Amino acid sequence: MHAFPHRYVVNSTASPSGTVALGAEGLAGIESAPPKEFDGPGNLWSPESLLTAAVNDCFVLGFRAIAAASKFQWTSLQASTEGTLDRIDGKMRFTKFVTRATLQVPAGADAERARKLMEKAEQVCLIANSLSAERHLEADVSVG
Repeated sequence: MHAFPHRYVVNSTASPSGTVALGAEGLAGIESAPPKEFDGPGNLWSPESLLTAAVNDCFVLGFRAIAAASKFQWTSLQASTEGTLDRIDGKMRFTKFVTRATLQVPAGADAERARKLMEKAEQVCLIANSLSAERHLEADVSVG
């Protein structure tokens, strides 16, 4: 790992209407638009979906790193994160993120250890730790 602090630069290009082009050095560009809830087209990434994706991806990548460091064998991980946007005290903000994760492990694996590793991955997620929203993990382990 590189020394801290780490810096991440994202650039955007926009016109009065249409999509916003997002890019960063060395990365494939993406287009964003408002979500359908804000009268957008609903078929492109939005700031809301990107933030929720970041929480989900951080959990998955965190679990992968923690499992590797713990020498824990697993087969697959499926995770879904739901972000709740609400109006609180006159300001819109995300109030809750719920991640539902199902981990497939080989026969004979310690399911309780698997659950604890998933909980640790949720607790150390730097993206979620940077947010004030409530967080909840629903972890399921499937052995075999």
